[in-house]
Amino acid sequence: MGNEILEKEKQALTPESGFNLVGIDPFGSAGNMLYLIEHFDKYQDALNAKKERDNPDEYLILYPGS
Repeated sequence: MGNEILEKEKQALTPESGFNLVGIDPFGSAGNMLYLIEHFDKYQDALNAKKERDNPDEYLILYPGS
């Protein structure tokens, strides 16, 4: 299976509303590659938080509510 991000993992971090700022651990095992950083109600707040992260080696995703 390799280092694929599982659909179940993505669904677990997709909020019902608002936006989740999620980090990706490229060295994590399958099912443990994603981790929640913070939840935001507004897209602009989530986007600003993503831009303000200081670690250039950190991989980030914004998951919108379903």
